[in-house]
Amino acid sequence: MNPLTNMKNVKKLSEQELFTGNKTSWHDQYKDSAWIFVGGLPYDLSEGDIVCVFSQYGEVVNINLIRAKDTGKSKGYCFLCYEDQRSTILAVDNLNGIKILNRTLRVDHVAEYKVPKEGKKTDEDTKKLYSEGCAPKAVPVIPKSRTPPKDIRETIADVIQSDIKPEEQSDFDFMEENTNTPKLKVNRNKAPYHI
Repeated sequence: MNPLTNMKNVKKLSEQELFTGNKTSWHDQYKDSAWIFVGGLPYDLSEGDIVCVFSQYGEVVNINLIRAKDTGKSKGYCFLCYEDQRSTILAVDNLNGIKILNRTLRVDHVAEYKVPKEGKKTDEDTKKLYSEGCAPKAVPVIPKSRTPPKDIRETIADVIQSDIKPEEQSDFDFMEENTNTPKLKVNRNKAPYHI
């Protein structure tokens, strides 16, 4: 099938879904894959350019821009992986059919992505990219150890207040009057902000 016809069919499917009100979507058959196919790319775009365009719908963790083996020039299509599968639905619905540098993009789901074979000229960085992807590594968060409150009357506000550094504290303090509602007053002892 002609790629433009396929692109128009995908748009029709999405429009029909809006009017029928079905509980399921045609996107559901791709719920196990976070990969999309992008065709019709301008040959001048690099991987970074493509990631800039597609990152507006989610965190891009891997991209495989297909290039000619002998020249290394782009062939005009790529496979792109999002961190979250739901981003693929947004990208397919919103970027399919748009024009970039006078070329119409075709964006569609990929049911089963196959990692490219490693060639003789594949360097170590590319092999690592194929196996691990390009997403930032998660930094482990080590929770602070807390001692139990000495006084049972210690409130959660006291615990939070102890975690705030002095420079992060507000210019406003709460003060109690004779009523039960707290009032806000400006702390005049602090230096003014400069913009």
